[in-house]
Amino acid sequence: MKLSLKNTIFSSPDGKSYLFPFILVTSLFLMWGLAHGLLDVLNKHFQTAFTMSKAQSGLVQFSTYIAYALMGIPAGTFMKKYGYKKGILLGLLLYAVGAFGFIPAAMLHSANPFLISLFVVACGLCVLETAANPYSTVLGPKDSAAQRINFSQSFNGLGWVLGPFIGGQLILGAAPGDTMALTKPYIILGAGTLIIALFFLFTKLPNIVETDDSAVVAGESGAPAKSMWSHKHFVLAIIAQFLYCAAQTGIFSFFINYVTELDTTISPLQASQFLAFGGMLLFMIGRLSGSFIMSKFKPYRLLAVYAGVCTLAMILVVLQLGHISLYALYLTFFFMSIMFPTIFALGLSKMGVYTKKASSYIILGVAGGAFSPMLMGFIGEENMAIGFIVPLFCFLYIVFYGLKGYKL
Repeated sequence: MKLSLKNTIFSSPDGKSYLFPFILVTSLFLMWGLAHGLLDVLNKHFQTAFTMSKAQSGLVQFSTYIAYALMGIPAGTFMKKYGYKKGILLGLLLYAVGAFGFIPAAMLHSANPFLISLFVVACGLCVLETAANPYSTVLGPKDSAAQRINFSQSFNGLGWVLGPFIGGQLILGAAPGDTMALTKPYIILGAGTLIIALFFLFTKLPNIVETDDSAVVAGESGAPAKSMWSHKHFVLAIIAQFLYCAAQTGIFSFFINYVTELDTTISPLQASQFLAFGGMLLFMIGRLSGSFIMSKFKPYRLLAVYAGVCTLAMILVVLQLGHISLYALYLTFFFMSIMFPTIFALGLSKMGVYTKKASSYIILGVAGGAFSPMLMGFIGEENMAIGFIVPLFCFLYIVFYGLKGYKL
């Protein structure tokens, strides 16, 4: 008996299945999850290996997320001209070049070459996210777009789990001054990226053209009559994504610092394991469950509720109430898990022919992660808990977006 894939979240309008292209695209989410997960280990390692303050170690995140501000628009322009497949191949190539750049960087025994390599990796990640996020939303019926992107993002969550664990074992487990230890996980990532690029190169992907007559009305010349910036929900989504990424990056970056300060008997290596199998595992579970919960509840309602819980959790984290604060910090990982993909899907709703270009602007919001670690590190230099007031205010705005800002 032949299994029918019609009327599923992976079916095309003519009944064909987009399942295999969706699997390929979802593999990209895992790869950039690994890259981002490693950053939180690098942040702590740079503090000891290169004698950096907490604010200075924020340069690890800055060199990564600032790439999104610089590459977001070019990536969207490239995608609009050449399509998703070529965009994905470009992103994978940049990713591999940056990852292998860790080898010469280790020979120079300085932080700057590593930061440059991270920037190149991030340029590739920006291109990949600009392609893969909207592509996953259109590989099936429009009403299940949020479900698909949350399912794909759950593999991004798996990467976040594996990244700190692999990095903790290979980097934090090495001697503080061992810069060659930094190359090991990135050589693995570079090789894996090239293998995935070969799969994409020799696989035929469906060329999907986004149209939405209810979103854009053509004038007599055939050009869209409405400006992209007239869509308020899209503009507010950029702000929401900027603040969400600021909150997420800050929490991930200083988790190890917070835990080791809250309980001085915990070593950085142990804290990295707590991050991987405590926080990041909850993050992945939140992503997986989010795609199913959204089949029962409206995505914007879920976003508002989850952001509200995160706001309350951050208050407990700042108050430093021992194990209560630690559990609240863990809880945040679960409840912020669905925010990025949900904001992305809500922001692209009814954008029609602007979808590719609009996605590049929402991805640009990831640059929020460039600034929050340095700000949190500066505020929390003496007491890391105080620095968590930054994500607290970020989550408050996301509550607003889930309640009001998403409306078309």
